[in-house]
Amino acid sequence: VLWGTAESPLDVLVVDLPPGTGDIQLTLVQKLKIDGVLIVSTPQEIALIDARRAAAMFRKTETPLLGVVENMAWFEEPSTGARIPIFGEGGARAEAVRLGIPLLAEIPLETPLRAACDEGRPGVLSHPQSASSRAFASLAAAVA
Repeated sequence: VLWGTAESPLDVLVVDLPPGTGDIQLTLVQKLKIDGVLIVSTPQEIALIDARRAAAMFRKTETPLLGVVENMAWFEEPSTGARIPIFGEGGARAEAVRLGIPLLAEIPLETPLRAACDEGRPGVLSHPQSASSRAFASLAAAVA
C-alpha cells in the first residue's frame, strides 16, 4: 500500500471493515486519527444489531459518525422495474434517525454491480448510469 509521501500525501484512505466491534476497529481508532466512519448495514434487523454495536463503540471512542449507508436496499425486478425489498425496507433509514445522523445512501442489489465486482472492476466505471453507480457517486460527494 502506498500510504502517501512527503511530496504526495495521502488525501483519503477508505478502510472497508467487517461489521461489528472487533480488534481491527478498536486498533484503528486507538492508533490512528480517524476523521469519521460510515455505518453500513443491510435493512434487516439481524444486520442492524451489528451496526448498532459499531456505532456505540465509535461513539465511546469519540470517533465521528458521518452517516449510515443501507446496502442491498432493494432489487429492481428486470421486467417491470419494481423495487423489491428482499432484505426488508427502511431499517438503515430508521437507524440513522435513531442515531441522529444522516442516511447518506441506499445502494440497490444489482447484477451488473455484482458482475463488475467479481471481475475486479469498479461498477461506477462499468455501468455509470446504473442506480448503484448513481448512489455511490452521491455517497462519495456527501462524504467529501
